[in-house]
Amino acid sequence: MKLIFATNNRHKLTEVEAILGGRIELISLAECGITEDIPETSDTIEGNALQKARYVYEKTGLDCFADDTGLEVDALGGAPGVHSARYATDGHDFAANRELLLRNMEDKSDRRARFRTVIALILGGEEFLFEGIVEGEITREERGEGGFGYDPMFQPEGYELTFSELSPEEKNSISHRGRAVTALAAFFKQR
Repeated sequence: MKLIFATNNRHKLTEVEAILGGRIELISLAECGITEDIPETSDTIEGNALQKARYVYEKTGLDCFADDTGLEVDALGGAPGVHSARYATDGHDFAANRELLLRNMEDKSDRRARFRTVIALILGGEEFLFEGIVEGEITREERGEGGFGYDPMFQPEGYELTFSELSPEEKNSISHRGRAVTALAAFFKQR
């Protein structure tokens, strides 16, 4: 089975391919000729995932899925949330986003946070949503070399290491995206 994954983010593509274990062939946006930025104007993570999937489906008419992820920090009222990728700038400047988050958390004792991913799947014109959540906390400094985004400062519940310090296999087994993709894979097994 082939599915368009509405991303050109190589890290995401690799993570999702690993979780799906080769059962589904993923096609990136670039591979299907979509090079423009897809609008993400919803005020919810679910809304952005659906918006991206609908955009790809309308352009190609092919089965596809899109995801959106937000880091929700309790002490910041759920911020950066839906604005996680553009927290510090209009672009995907992960270093600037992490720097701003650490600055905003300097005087906070409550470090609780969660990553939340929603996947929107369009299959034969029908829409389906899958969610994955992982609880954890924001560290006081960045740690680790792996991963991307906020991974160097997110320590999942029950672990002493950040996502960046975990192996890709360990991270995929417990991550928000891993949980959402696992739900997606289970859906395909049932069909």
